[in-house]
Amino acid sequence: MSLINKDIIDFTVQAFVNGEFKQVSKKDVLNKWSVFFFYPADFTFVCPTELEDLANKYEEFQKIGCEIYSVSCDSHFVHKAWHDASKTIKKIKYPMLADPTGTLARGFDVMIESEGMAERGSFIVNPQGKIVAYEVIAGNVGRNADELFRRVQASQFVAEHGDEVCPAKWQPGGETLKPSLDLVGLI
Repeated sequence: MSLINKDIIDFTVQAFVNGEFKQVSKKDVLNKWSVFFFYPADFTFVCPTELEDLANKYEEFQKIGCEIYSVSCDSHFVHKAWHDASKTIKKIKYPMLADPTGTLARGFDVMIESEGMAERGSFIVNPQGKIVAYEVIAGNVGRNADELFRRVQASQFVAEHGDEVCPAKWQPGGETLKPSLDLVGLI
């Protein structure tokens, strides 16, 4: 079953952000674009490469009005310990959400019950709290922040220009498509 246009669950979790613990809830997510970036676990191998890639692009996400929330089933204390121990993770400025009970992972349908951790899932959430794009991939394949950024930009564009769609490899300022009645079945 598709998660497109599904409302995100109501939640309140602990987060580690900017050297502090704080709570993040659904109300903090509403009224802006968000990316929920699930990864299996702290202190692992592929995860820090992805989180660093996002950290390096974080300012660009911020400039387009999009917040990044990384999420694993680790506690906020483990996020802090990883941050303190890793030069790579020290670069992260976005909130690292703690989901030790798996509530968020289950709400986004990425929980691996037998392992107590989340799949690699990236979810773009619009300001109304609805999932508008997502990708879930195998745990041994890292994701690309540039492509995720492009998909956020495309999602924002089609939200603003409802009569236009973005073709493959679309970039801001690039050509879009305006579906006509005879082409509707092709999109």
